[in-house]
Amino acid sequence: MGVLPKPWLDLAGYKRVRLEEARAEAELARKFLEQGLLRNAAGKAFQAWKALVAALATERREELAKLYPGKVRLRGRRARVDRVDWIIAVMPTTYLKEVAMAIGGRVDALTDKALWIHQYQYNGPDPEGVLSPYRSDETARRNIETLLRGIEEILSSLGL
Repeated sequence: MGVLPKPWLDLAGYKRVRLEEARAEAELARKFLEQGLLRNAAGKAFQAWKALVAALATERREELAKLYPGKVRLRGRRARVDRVDWIIAVMPTTYLKEVAMAIGGRVDALTDKALWIHQYQYNGPDPEGVLSPYRSDETARRNIETLLRGIEEILSSLGL
């Protein structure tokens, strides 16, 4: 994986590195699953998903610019960049669902699973369903596997 270019300087380079990141994180998630490290697998699967959504968002930059107009000041710098480019670069979890909805289709649906998996990563299973949407580790495992299959299929459809 190379150094991550800033999307406001090199959108194609940014996309390429994020796709590489998605593949690498998904591979680590699979290894963690095989070792029974479910919460670690959940974290890596979520990171893979965020990287993939960020890469796919580059293809919808103009559409996303209408949703996220304006400029933002970069932390610790005087430079300002388009808000849409900052969102694509950082892909904050709080924006993930909205961006996925703009991309649409399977990406939108799988983002729901990714967000639940992210919650499971921190809280583990909860038999009462209060702190986690997963009542057991096995249920979480199945959704992690579903998300990883989705990542692999999307990457494959992109020729990766």
